[in-house]
Amino acid sequence: MTRLALFVGLLPSLSLVFAQDLGVPTTWREFNNSRLLAERISIAKSAIDTILPQLDTSNGQFDGIGFWQSANVFSSMANFDHLASSTVYKDQVINGLTAAYETYPNFDPNGWWATASYYAYRAYGDSTMLSMAVAIWTRVSNYVVSVADAKAGTQPNKDFTIAGTCYGETMAGGVFWRPTSDDTGINSITTGLSAYLAETTGDSTYTAAATLSAQWIQNLQISSSGIILDGVSGADCTRTAASWLFTYNSGKYIEGLSVLKDVTGAAIWKSLMTNITAAAVKSPVWQGSNGIITEGASKTSDNDGVGFKAIFIRGLDEVSVRSADNSALQILIHSYNDVQYNALLELAANGTSYSPSWPGPAQEFTTWGQMAALDVMVTAINTNSP
Repeated sequence: MTRLALFVGLLPSLSLVFAQDLGVPTTWREFNNSRLLAERISIAKSAIDTILPQLDTSNGQFDGIGFWQSANVFSSMANFDHLASSTVYKDQVINGLTAAYETYPNFDPNGWWATASYYAYRAYGDSTMLSMAVAIWTRVSNYVVSVADAKAGTQPNKDFTIAGTCYGETMAGGVFWRPTSDDTGINSITTGLSAYLAETTGDSTYTAAATLSAQWIQNLQISSSGIILDGVSGADCTRTAASWLFTYNSGKYIEGLSVLKDVTGAAIWKSLMTNITAAAVKSPVWQGSNGIITEGASKTSDNDGVGFKAIFIRGLDEVSVRSADNSALQILIHSYNDVQYNALLELAANGTSYSPSWPGPAQEFTTWGQMAALDVMVTAINTNSP
């Protein structure tokens, strides 16, 4: 992994809050739609049904996409049922997640399957799904840098001296990316599950964990333009390449903050969530002036980036749901999601399958293109009304 000793433009600060314009850019392409709820539900269901033939029910994997991306298909299915108030995919989601958990008992270092399990619990009330999410959270928590670890310069599951501070800020709250003793990478994506578990269980252990990781990102992982950076070495503080700016880092963080603000009532998380959301949906890093996301648009092979933008859209929807007191923010989010929705339907659709390139053109079915489109189709159920 290429790393830079200095990331130009980083402004780490506990009090970093940047006022953002919540207005909808007039250059965005088609930022509204008139489809009624029944049609939006039908479109989302057809998109999910189109990917289902790729499912291997023996292990919960979808042919043509990676392990973590398969988890996100189940997330979309569970969230469809949650938003559509249905149980259409209940058996497939619960059986698929269970099969993956049983096939790969020590899997999921980044919490993708745990989050899918939480969504399944939220949609169906199945306590086994919550237990799976908790079990994975417990395993991942072994790779968190605690306050004591940061002070001592050691982490029980790492065989190198860790940096207790980077750029003048504590490393407490960072989560190592890979569960191996020698990997030094700490990233920004493993934070949201703690907040959901805190809200669901009322256990202060999860609240403390969510807060510590949220503070770590706040202090060290926000760029001067207000979007979330990718990673930093837990050994020597070198950063991932300056060009490594991905939608899902901001998406996961704002999703976590949307829950954490409700759990704690702390105004700082609400303010930070709002400003990062506004910065991210207007970032020129992953879109042009028309607002259509261009990240991960490979038509010939799967790549992580194609799944990143789906995570971003999902995080935006959670922010919208939890921002009833901020109509300007909700309008900005539904407008942005409608840009993606209309682009997929009008520029990238081949029947009920969708190109990984959201600006188009349409192409034959690929599992990765379909997977990326699902969150857009599902969240359109929710971010538009009636």
